[in-house]
Amino acid sequence: MIYFNAFIVCGTICLIGQLLIDRFKLTPLHITSSFVVAGAVLDMFDIYDKLIEYAGAGAMLPITSFGHSLLHGALEEAENSGILGIGMGMFDLTASGITSAIIFSFIIALVFKAKG
Repeated sequence: MIYFNAFIVCGTICLIGQLLIDRFKLTPLHITSSFVVAGAVLDMFDIYDKLIEYAGAGAMLPITSFGHSLLHGALEEAENSGILGIGMGMFDLTASGITSAIIFSFIIALVFKAKG
C-alpha cells in the first residue's frame, strides 16, 4: 500500500506542476520556486511531516521536500542555538543534496560539451 500512496502523492505534486505550466504558462523556474515555498509552508503547519508518514518517498522526492528540509532544519537548530541557528540549521539537512548536485553537475560538465 505504501507504494500506491507514494505514487499518488508524488504523481499529484507533479500533476499540479504540469497544470501550472500548461494553464498559467509559468516557467519551470517559477514552478520550482513555488514548490519550495509550498513545502516550507506545509512544514510550518506540520502537514508535510504527516504527508511523509503517509507516502514515504513519494513525499520526499519532489522539490517540495527541499523547502520542508530547509525550514525543518532551521527551526530545529533555532531551538538549540537561538537566532543564529536558523542559518546553520538550514543547511544541516540539505548539505548532502546540495553538495551532490554541485559535484555531479561539475562531472557532467567535464564529460559533455555544451552546444552553445
